[in-house]
Amino acid sequence: MNTLILIRHGETEWSRTGRHTGRTDVALTARGERQARDLRRVLSGCDPALTLVSPALRARRTAELAGLPRREPDRNLWEWDYGGYEGMTTQAIRQARPGWFLWRDGVPSGATPGETAQEVGLRADAVLARVRPALGVGDVVLVAHGHLLRVLVARWLGLAADRGRLFRLDTATVSTLGWEHAEPVVNSLNLPA
Repeated sequence: MNTLILIRHGETEWSRTGRHTGRTDVALTARGERQARDLRRVLSGCDPALTLVSPALRARRTAELAGLPRREPDRNLWEWDYGGYEGMTTQAIRQARPGWFLWRDGVPSGATPGETAQEVGLRADAVLARVRPALGVGDVVLVAHGHLLRVLVARWLGLAADRGRLFRLDTATVSTLGWEHAEPVVNSLNLPA
C-alpha cells in the first residue's frame, strides 16, 4: 500500500503567538514561506495520486511553495472551528476558564459555538473515505492544520477524535501514515523539513 503524507502549513503570525486560528484566513509569515519552500526537499520525487488542501490561504500557499502539483481544495480540511475562542491564546482562555484544555473542555457554546472534537472527527472521516481509493493508486498528500490533522491521525488509527491530543504537529512538518500487516500505523510524525 501507499503512504498518506500529512503536511501542516507554515508559520503564521497567529500560530507563532499561540492564537487559536480556525476559520480566520491569515497569511504565512516570511518564515512560514521559507518553511514551505524547504518542504520541496522533503517532497522531491513525490508524484502523488491525489493532493488535497484546506481552502485556507495558509495551507494553499504552503502547498504552492512546496511545489505540490494538481492541488484540490477540500473544505473538510479546514481547521477546527474554535467559535468564540477564535484568535485567543490558551492563556487568555484560562483567565475565564482556569485549567481549560481544548481536547477535554471544548469550545464555548452559545452565540458563537464552534465545533466539538467529534464534529471535527466526522470531517476527518470524510477526508479518509475520500483518500482511501487513491491510496490504492499512489501516495496521497494532505496540506492542512495542526488540530485537524491530529484528529485525522487519531481517526486513521481507529481512535476517538479527542485522542488527537496524543499527537503533536508543529508548523511546516511532515508526518506519514501507512500500514503494517494490513493494520493502520503512524510511520513518522512531526518531522521538520
